[in-house]
Amino acid sequence: MATTARFTARRSKAQVVAPARATPRETKALSDMDDCTYLRHYIGAILFFRPVRHEPPPTDPAEAIRAALAEALVHYYPLAGRLREMPGGRLAVECTAQGAVFVEADADARLEDFGQPALPPYPCIEELVCDVDDYTPVLGNPLLHMQLTRLRCGGFVLSVHTCHNVADGFGLLQFVKAIADLARGEARPAVLPVWNRESMFKARTPGRVRQDIFPGHASGIVTADTLPTPPADMVTQYFRFGPKEIAALRSHLPEHLARSCTVFELLSAFLWRCRTVALGYEPGLPVRLVFRMNARGKYPPIPRGYYGNCVLRPMVEAGVDDLCGKPLGHALELVQRAKLSTTEEHVRSTVDMITALRAHRHLDVDRAFHVVDTTRLGDEKIDMGWATAVGGGVPYITDPMSYHMALKNGDGQVITAVSMFLPKPAMERLTKEISIWIRDDAKKLIPSSM
Repeated sequence: MATTARFTARRSKAQVVAPARATPRETKALSDMDDCTYLRHYIGAILFFRPVRHEPPPTDPAEAIRAALAEALVHYYPLAGRLREMPGGRLAVECTAQGAVFVEADADARLEDFGQPALPPYPCIEELVCDVDDYTPVLGNPLLHMQLTRLRCGGFVLSVHTCHNVADGFGLLQFVKAIADLARGEARPAVLPVWNRESMFKARTPGRVRQDIFPGHASGIVTADTLPTPPADMVTQYFRFGPKEIAALRSHLPEHLARSCTVFELLSAFLWRCRTVALGYEPGLPVRLVFRMNARGKYPPIPRGYYGNCVLRPMVEAGVDDLCGKPLGHALELVQRAKLSTTEEHVRSTVDMITALRAHRHLDVDRAFHVVDTTRLGDEKIDMGWATAVGGGVPYITDPMSYHMALKNGDGQVITAVSMFLPKPAMERLTKEISIWIRDDAKKLIPSSM
């Protein structure tokens, strides 16, 4: 259950933290994956830290983190610069060492007030993050915003936002880990940053666009299915899947699929099916699943430490009656085949697609369900030495993207929390549909997948 704690954070005046030492003054180009209008916004993460007993804590965690941030910006000096629009409309980072925004705050709350462990939706989340959102301009403004909120129990909450044009979620996490390394007393980050945008992800001329890559075309953008709903009628809800729920879903699969599928694949296929039922689409209409995949480890070889955007967007399509009328294993196989399609040509076509649509502010297609795996944002390996992360993820959900977050419940079991953003009536139907599948007698109610 979501906690009902209420509090107000007492924020200090925002400070600008510059790199601790002199850094190069230069202009750095972005890759063709970075340089697009629809990434001109901030992405964020929130992490909850508990002090550890075996290491003496600093007098003030905010001061320790601020000092580590200044050191980290020596290595990640482009994040201390500003984004500019160059002649011809291309974006570039001017490395000016102007610094990042840092806010320290205090709240009359304890880690326990956010759940055991901290689970979304987080209470009073607006008190724990800097004043940035999807509509905050990025051109000419700080590329990095950070708030550290001290709690009564000695723990603290760290929220970080960065401009999406200069980093993706994995890159943001890499930067936070660098701060943790330096706060722990290391001489330098364990993973040194790599820029290398000039030679990475170059679009081809002419480009070759594939239809199985979101949005599947290089021209007109069509409206998403939930956008006509007034914002006041949209709701966010988190669904939590622990070992019991995952086992129940695997029981609906043939043995070879139950053994081979990942939790992310299983939940993506399952929720795509349930969401389609909840939205009440007419039979015969095409519905689509779009998921984000990290291109690190694929072609082209991406150097360790690269923190720019390298996210693939495979898209799979099925008819409503085909998706909802066949066993769950069918949807799962569609997801697995889409993941296997991320070859070298897929990567190149993704860059071509992004470049062709770089001027568009919003990208979407009809009846598309977007999912993204952010389970690593709750990574407990983020260790300050004197404090360790005990949970975290995406601060808040105000868009149709569905985020998968890894957490631990009160019994220490790993669970996956998945956000859904739908009109209220559809959310009620979705909740009912999910409950049918995971109940003990579900096999009596749902046709077999065997």
